[in-house]
Amino acid sequence: MITFTGAGKRFAHKVLFEELNWLIAPKDRVGIVGGNGTGKSTLLKILAGMETLDNGDMNVTKGLRIGYLPQEGLTLRGRTVFDECLSVFDNLKNIETEMESLLHQMSDLDPESEAYHEAADRYHRLDTEFHAREGYTVESQVGTVLSGLGFNKEDWRRYTDEFSGGWQMRIALAKLLLEKPNLLLLDEPTNHLDLEARNWLEEYLTNYPFAFVLISHDRYFLDVTVKELIEVWNKRVWFYPGNYTKFLQLKQERQDHLKAQARNQNERIEQLEAFISRFRAQATKAKQVQSRIKELEKIERIELPPEEATIHFSFPQPKASGRVVAEFKHVAKSYGPKKVLENINFMIERGDRIALVGHNGAGKSTLIKLLAGTEPLTAGDYTIGHNVEPDYFAQDQYKELDPEARIFDDLQSIAGARGTTELRTLLGCFLFSDDDAFKRIGVLSGGERNRYALARLLLHPSNFLLLDEPTNHLDMRAKDVLLEALQNFNGTLVFVSHDRYFIDKLATKIFEIGGGEVRIYPGNYEDYLWRKDQEANPTPVQVPQSETKPVIAPAAAQKTRVNPIKLQQMKDRAAAAEKEIATLESEIAQMEREMSAFQTSDQILKLTAQMDDRRKRLESVMSEWESLSQQIEESA
Repeated sequence: MITFTGAGKRFAHKVLFEELNWLIAPKDRVGIVGGNGTGKSTLLKILAGMETLDNGDMNVTKGLRIGYLPQEGLTLRGRTVFDECLSVFDNLKNIETEMESLLHQMSDLDPESEAYHEAADRYHRLDTEFHAREGYTVESQVGTVLSGLGFNKEDWRRYTDEFSGGWQMRIALAKLLLEKPNLLLLDEPTNHLDLEARNWLEEYLTNYPFAFVLISHDRYFLDVTVKELIEVWNKRVWFYPGNYTKFLQLKQERQDHLKAQARNQNERIEQLEAFISRFRAQATKAKQVQSRIKELEKIERIELPPEEATIHFSFPQPKASGRVVAEFKHVAKSYGPKKVLENINFMIERGDRIALVGHNGAGKSTLIKLLAGTEPLTAGDYTIGHNVEPDYFAQDQYKELDPEARIFDDLQSIAGARGTTELRTLLGCFLFSDDDAFKRIGVLSGGERNRYALARLLLHPSNFLLLDEPTNHLDMRAKDVLLEALQNFNGTLVFVSHDRYFIDKLATKIFEIGGGEVRIYPGNYEDYLWRKDQEANPTPVQVPQSETKPVIAPAAAQKTRVNPIKLQQMKDRAAAAEKEIATLESEIAQMEREMSAFQTSDQILKLTAQMDDRRKRLESVMSEWESLSQQIEESA
C-alpha cells in the first residue's frame, strides 16, 4: 500500500532518520517505538501526508484511504456525540435517500417501460452496495463503538462541545474506527482511555480488517495488538518481527551482536596498525605494508550508538506505620442526589499495594480523595492508623507547585544529601534534560508540570502513598523508573492507573469500584480478570500463570482409582516427559550460547525462531508432565 525507498527526514539540523526502506502491506499491524524526540510522531505524520520527506521516495497506492489520530488537539462542535459519529456514514445516508427516491419513481412508472428498468437497475446496484457496506447496521455500529470507548447512553445525545479535551479525542477515535480506513494511524490512542476502554480497543484492533500503525507507551497494549515493531533510533529505523516483548529480546541480541562485531573489527585494526608501524621502514616488507594499508582504508568502521543509561532510583524509605493503615466503616459519598459510594467497609494493611479499577465515573478518584482527606465523607467513619502519613498525588498535582520556581532549584531545595548528578539524572528520566531543567515551573504545560511533580514526590515519600494516574504523560523509560521505585517501596500504596503492565507488576490487591460498591480481589490485574471470569463462567478454568496466584481453598477431593496398567502407562509417559524436558532445556541453553557466534541479523532471527519452537514445545511438555504427575499423585 505504501512504499518508502531511501527515505530520510530532518528536523532543523538534526537527522531524525535516513535510508528508510519500508513496505506497508494491507493487513500489517505495526507499532512504532523510540525515545522522546526521535521522530516517531513525525514518521506517522509523513504516512498521513501531513509532513514531507527531505530525501527519498514514498509511493502510495491510488485510492488508499488513510485515517490519522494525533495525540491531542482535535475539537468537534455543533452536533451530538451520536450524530457526529453517524456523520461518518453520510455517503451511505445519501445512498439510502436515493434508494427511497427510486422506489417512489418506480411506483409511478410503467413496469414495462425503459425508465422503470433503468430505475430498477440503479436501485439494485445501490442496494447491493448498501448491503455490502452494512448500511442497515450503522446506528448499531455507532452504539457499539461509543459504548466500548466508555460513553454511556446519556452521553450520546449530549453535544460534543460539552466534553473535555480527553473526551473529544475519544469521539475522534470513535469516528476513525467507524470509518475503517485501509490504513489506520494512531498516535498514542490510549492516552485518554481508562482501563476498560483500552481493553475494548485491544480487542477491536485485534479484529480490525485492515492495516494499522500506532505509537504507544503502553507495553501490554503493544504486546497484544501489534505483530511488528519498528524503532526510530540512532538516525535509523530498525525492524523487529513480533510484539513488544519480542522486540526487547531481539534488540538486546542485535546490540550484543553489533558489539561483538565491533570488538572483532577493533582487534583486526590494531593488528594491521601494529604491522604497518613495525615494518613501514623495511623495504623487504613494503609490499605487505601497502597491502595492509589498503585493507585498513577499506574497512567501514562500525560505530556503536550511545547506550541508553539504565536508571535505578530508590525511594528514601519512610518510617514504619502500624499494621492497620486505614479503615472505612459504613462510608458513603454523594454529590447532591448522586450517590457515588454507599456503605463501604474495608481495611488497608501495612505493605498493601492496591490498584483501584472500574469504569470511568465509577468513583476511583473519589475514593482516593476520601483516603487523602481532600474530600469529606457524606456518612460513615474513616480511621487512619498509628504513625500513618498520607501523601496524595492528584491528576492536577501541578497546581500545588510554585510557578515562579525553577525546576532544578525547586528539586534541590527538598533533595537533602542527594547530589547534582543524581538530581539531573532523575530529571532527565522524566524528560527534563539540558536547559529544560532550569525552566520556570510556570512555563510548563499541565502534563509537563505533572511529570515534574511526580519526580519531586520520589524524593520524599510518606509511608502511605495515594497516586491518581501517576503514569499519565510518562514514556516507558520514566514508567520503568517509577515502577521499580514503587516495587522497592516498603510503605503502603493505593493507586489508579490505566496501564495494564504497570498494574500487573505492582498490585497485590485490586479494589473494583462500581455501582456504589467496592469489591476486593487478591492479586494483580490478571488474577482479578481470572476471578471475574470465574464469577461469570463458574466452569473449571485453568489458573493464570502470574506472579501472584489467586488463593482458593481446595475442596476435599476423593482419590480416584486408576487401572494398574493405565497407571503404569502414565508413569512411563511422565518419565519420558521428564527426559524430554531436560533435553529441551539443554537445547535452549545451547542455542543461547550460540547466539553470539552468528554474523548476520538473518541468522540471529532464524535461531530465535528455532528457540521459540523449542520453548513452545517445552511449555507443552511441562503442562502434560504436571497433569500426569497430579493424576498419579491422586491415584496413589
